[in-house]
Amino acid sequence: MKVHVECYAGRKAEERPVRFQLEDHEYVVVDVLDQWYGPDDRFYKVRADDGNLYILRHHPAAGRWSLESFRGPR
Repeated sequence: MKVHVECYAGRKAEERPVRFQLEDHEYVVVDVLDQWYGPDDRFYKVRADDGNLYILRHHPAAGRWSLESFRGPR
């Protein structure tokens, strides 16, 4: 699922996600819980302000983001 992501840009561009939009709802990233790299992509496991966990995938070469996983609160 495509998602629009706004990032914090510190020493480098798109350092970490700070908010994202799915359809017409905006979510604020409360915490980045994990980050890892694939061969061509970067993944971020984040907790949003709705209490849910999301895994966001960044495709730097294509300049796009996608939602890979979602988990509600337990």
